[in-house]
Amino acid sequence: MMASVNFYNVNNIETANVKSVSNKNAVSNPAVTEKTETPAFRAQAYTSAVTVRTSLSNKDEKKKYNKLVEELDPPYRKKLEFALKSGILLKDNSNDKSTVLDNLYKIATEDRDPGLDKINILQECLDIIANPYVITQTCEDIPSEYQKQVIGLITGLSTDPKVIKQAKWDLNNMHTGTCPAASIEFDLATKHQAEFFRMIEGLTSPKNEVTKKIKMNSLSDKSSDAIWLLNTFKTPHKMNGFNEAEVLLKPDENAIIRARIQNHHKDKGERSMIDVLMQSTLMQLGSQQTYNSLTDKRAPNAWTQEDGGLIDFEKTYVESVVEDKNTTSVTYQEVGEDGKLKGYTKDFKTIKKELLDTLNMGHNIIIGYTWPDPDNDGKLAGHEITIVGYKQKSNGEGVFICQDSDDDKASAIEMEESFLLPKIHHAGLPEEIASKDFEYKNSWEYGVEDFKKMKKAE
Repeated sequence: MMASVNFYNVNNIETANVKSVSNKNAVSNPAVTEKTETPAFRAQAYTSAVTVRTSLSNKDEKKKYNKLVEELDPPYRKKLEFALKSGILLKDNSNDKSTVLDNLYKIATEDRDPGLDKINILQECLDIIANPYVITQTCEDIPSEYQKQVIGLITGLSTDPKVIKQAKWDLNNMHTGTCPAASIEFDLATKHQAEFFRMIEGLTSPKNEVTKKIKMNSLSDKSSDAIWLLNTFKTPHKMNGFNEAEVLLKPDENAIIRARIQNHHKDKGERSMIDVLMQSTLMQLGSQQTYNSLTDKRAPNAWTQEDGGLIDFEKTYVESVVEDKNTTSVTYQEVGEDGKLKGYTKDFKTIKKELLDTLNMGHNIIIGYTWPDPDNDGKLAGHEITIVGYKQKSNGEGVFICQDSDDDKASAIEMEESFLLPKIHHAGLPEEIASKDFEYKNSWEYGVEDFKKMKKAE
């Protein structure tokens, strides 16, 4: 998490529509600052061994599998078979050790939210298993038959024609700022599959919620500081002794409206019901429970005066909670008070090594990258994506393989390292890699300081 630098979470990115991003904007390292103290959640190693099984081993598993087969048509039976043969279906890397199969079976056999069809949910789950790159932040349109009711909710039933006209325009021209949430969603779906589908089972249930037990040292070494974070972010929770908390994860109340509409009206390239509910839940968690899915707005707070996406401090908190691991988010860019790039905290060779070391440990890397916005006096605009791999071309040039939730493509994109490295503002790394060159101060300390300053200024 990157301090209180004004890193702008913008809603649009121009490079997203290309399969491979050119290096024509590559730059050499400008100013590299000396070793400094950087705020971060103090991370711990979070690689966990997961037993991979590709065959059903007992009657209970066979019963659940056969039930799913009965519910699905032939194309989705093939996706279910893929889930089994790939080892994903029987993974149990969830908070309660339930498997992907267990949670898909619950979706198929237990009550769902009354506006969501269980078969549609199952199909979306299998689509993600077959290709997690279908996860997107691209906002869904609201069909005309629902617009009057939705605009009424947005405006508080205002009768002012100007207010109604503006709400309608906003609704029909919305581009979500949920890229940090979508990146975390993708990471869960590819690295913590059983937990991902356990969450989906809970969020699509009649209660639209899921509980999760987390270790307090996933947030901070000191339990009191971890409690401060939970309370300040207004995360509903109850303590289980000093070392563990049970948190409640829930989307905002308007998310289910969008999800129910998507149940019958999802167009190609739009968010699925799963995307809507998961991204809302993560936005709620990071925005102090202030997100509104209808407007894609959140309330400003002590860390940001923006009303759009999550800033890096908030994103890292969310990632730490939902993955029960303490992510160290490292800042590579120095941004001036004018919102423009000043320099770098590390040279590109070191940045590349840290990224490759993290990939070699088996982790995805959620990064925020920036570019000068020509429509805003060259101030940095930004976007969150996920690095999932690396390769070299025949000419020796390195290429990062990435997931971008805002590129209208259900596949990975490639970004040449000469293009991407100068643009990385921050990256989430394991502590043992992040701490090699920097002295880290726990981010909760910065959070306390910023929070108190803002409260005094009120």
